[in-house]
Formats: sequence, structure tokens, C-alpha cells
Amino acid sequence: MLTQRLLAFSRRQPLAPKPIDANKLVSGMSELLHRSLGETVAVETVLGEDLWQIEIDPNQLESAILNLALNARDAMEQGGKLTIETMNTRLEKSHDREAGEVVPGDYVAICMTDTGTGMDAETLARAYEPFFTTKEVGKGTGLGLSMVYGFVRQSGGHVEIHSEAGEGTTVKLYLPRLTGDGHEGEPDAGTLVPAGGGHETVLVCEDDDGVRAYTVEVLRELGYRVIEAADGSAALQQLEAANGTIDLLFTDVVLPGGMNGEELAQRARTTRPDLKVLFTTGYARNAVVHEGRLDPGVELITKPFAYAELAARVRDMLDADE
Repeated sequence: MLTQRLLAFSRRQPLAPKPIDANKLVSGMSELLHRSLGETVAVETVLGEDLWQIEIDPNQLESAILNLALNARDAMEQGGKLTIETMNTRLEKSHDREAGEVVPGDYVAICMTDTGTGMDAETLARAYEPFFTTKEVGKGTGLGLSMVYGFVRQSGGHVEIHSEAGEGTTVKLYLPRLTGDGHEGEPDAGTLVPAGGGHETVLVCEDDDGVRAYTVEVLRELGYRVIEAADGSAALQQLEAANGTIDLLFTDVVLPGGMNGEELAQRARTTRPDLKVLFTTGYARNAVVHEGRLDPGVELITKPFAYAELAARVRDMLDADE
């Protein structure tokens, strides 16, 4: 995830843009946001009427919104309210003051406003910097906002932040309006996303809160039982405590705490030799490949992964013979 975020900040990550309706995307994230933010944060959506279409990578936009929502949650330790608003707007060249050159034209704005602690002028001035964070050690990398910034700029859009200490924060994502005869890239009616059988269990080990929340939500929606852990040590504890079968370990290659995903898989398979392992990484494939090959029962999916891609890879692994 670290490499993916650095690529995003430098605007070099691979994107898969397609025409989408931002209102539909935000509405579709409602349950995920509620689960990720907890009961102390109220989420309100205000969707603009006759919203223009945009052409953007929907998975990356979902990730950006989730990252901003988690930042807002962390700024509201005692609870509060997050408002997500969409609207059509027009930007002129003089509109942007911090994020570089603005192409005048029509944009769709996604505005996220929290009632949290806000930022003072010094913090606000450094908000886009990679690795800059106000969180305690171990609570965040400082890459979330820089990733959002890089992704939006790479997509031809702009980011604005308005914040004052004690007054909350508003982050505005400006995404270029799609012109021409665009149509939303929905899956074909005959395309089936393979689901779980209702009895299979997947252990998800991922230190990034946003990625883990998204992955768990997808797998549960597909019908799998899901156990989650934020690092290798916690994952081993979950394996030891589990009474029944764990059918698949889905783990990031790079984990905190001194144990990477490969080491986790090796230790897990000493007690569960039949455990199947699916790695995920934003790094090069050779991070888990030995002499050009993956170990038996081990597969790899690269980030960012789409809903259907994750569903297919998990189902293929569970159905495969040893």
C-alpha cells in the first residue's frame, strides 16, 4: 500500500477510468461508511440534482472518499457529523490557489465536511505532504491525504481544503465533467460475480484501515464469514482462537510489527498446512515470488483490486484442488 500511495502522490499509478454517476457511487458507499466510522459519527449525504457524469477510476474514488471519511472520524474522537455533498460547479483559472494550474470548465464537486478539531494554518499548509501526520506513532502513515491529492490531480481534477482549529474541516474534490456521449460502465447483465457458499471463512490481514474495511465489506457481501486482523501477530492469534476451519488467508505482503505477509503465511501453515493464501500488494510481484514461481497454494492479487476481481480470485482459490 505504501508504494501505491507514493505512486498516487506522484501521479504515476495506473488508473482505469470509466463514466460514472458520482451520486450513485456515494449512495452505494453508505453502509460501508457507517460500518467503518462507527456509531458515534453521523453520516449525512446531500446529493445534487441532475448531476453531471464524470470519467474516473471508481475504485480509486471510493478509496479516496473512504480515506477522507476515516480522517474525519479520527478528528472527531468524541463523535460528530460527516456531511458528504455533491454538486455541479464551474471553476475559473483563478479559483485554485494552492494545488497548481486549474483548467477552467465544468466540474462535479464532492464536498466532505466534518465537525472535528480542524487544522491550524501551519498544519493546513503541510496537509498534502507525504508522511506528514498529526496522528500518534502507529496510528497512520501520513499518506492518506497525499494519495487523494495525487489521484484527483492525475484524473484532471483539483482539491481544496478549508479548515480552522476547532471549527472542523471541509475537503472539496473537483472532478472534470464528462463531455460527449458517455454512458456508465456497468457490468454486462450476463456477467456473474462469484459468491461464497455461506460456510467458508476468510481471514483478512491488512494494516490499512480503509483497505481492510473495503475488503471485509466486499467478502461479507459475497457471503463469506470474515475474520479480520491489523497485523501478523493479531492474525496468528485469530488463527489459534478459531474453533472451525479457516479456508483462506488474505494478507498484505507488507505489514507492521516486524512480521511481513510471507512470514505470516509460513507460520500459519505450520499449524494449518492446508491453508490457502492470497497475497495482495502494491509492490512488484517478486516480493513474494521465488525463482519466478509462487509457492503451492499461494496466489497474488495486486492493488488496487476491483470488486469483481477480488470475488473471482477468492472463489478460484477456494474451488481449486490442492
